[in-house]
Amino acid sequence: MTTPIMHHDSNEETTMKKSISLLLLVVLTVTGCQSTIPKDALVMTSESLATRQLQTRKYATTQEGDILSAVAGVLQDMGFNLSESESGLGVIVASKKRSAVDAGQQAAAVFAALLGVVTYTDKEQIMRASVVTRPYGEENRYTSVRVTFQRVVWNTAGQISRSEALEDPEIYQGFFDKLSKSIFLEAQNI
Repeated sequence: MTTPIMHHDSNEETTMKKSISLLLLVVLTVTGCQSTIPKDALVMTSESLATRQLQTRKYATTQEGDILSAVAGVLQDMGFNLSESESGLGVIVASKKRSAVDAGQQAAAVFAALLGVVTYTDKEQIMRASVVTRPYGEENRYTSVRVTFQRVVWNTAGQISRSEALEDPEIYQGFFDKLSKSIFLEAQNI
């Protein structure tokens, strides 16, 4: 009478042990990296309040549609292409692609190349404008307009070298000056 021999496939056993070890490592890593939200994460700082004031203007009109139309015209005049628009929500998003070549970076790259160092310089950027309008005030007699400008810059290697919000007051002042003129002209049917 022959007794069956039990085979333990050491490869299967080793693979199973490695899988369990990997799973435990992932679980421990994920649970060890959990953090709590800081208490003041949603508190408005004086800087964020100043930025919001820079980005927002209020207009004495209930004609939110007319304001959105004026916003679209101003953005197009500034070279932006409208990419998203939802008048029911009071949202317009626009973007434009521009060169990001900087003469100073180019000169530094040439100097670095002479030393045998490979560097990448900024090549192109996409600027984005996002506008949100909303009625406010007693009986919604006013309309608030908030615009934000951002840009993403790619270098000569095709990598993102910068992604940032633009906070130059001149950009916002220029936008709102043009918007105020446009709203005035629309109100006068000019």
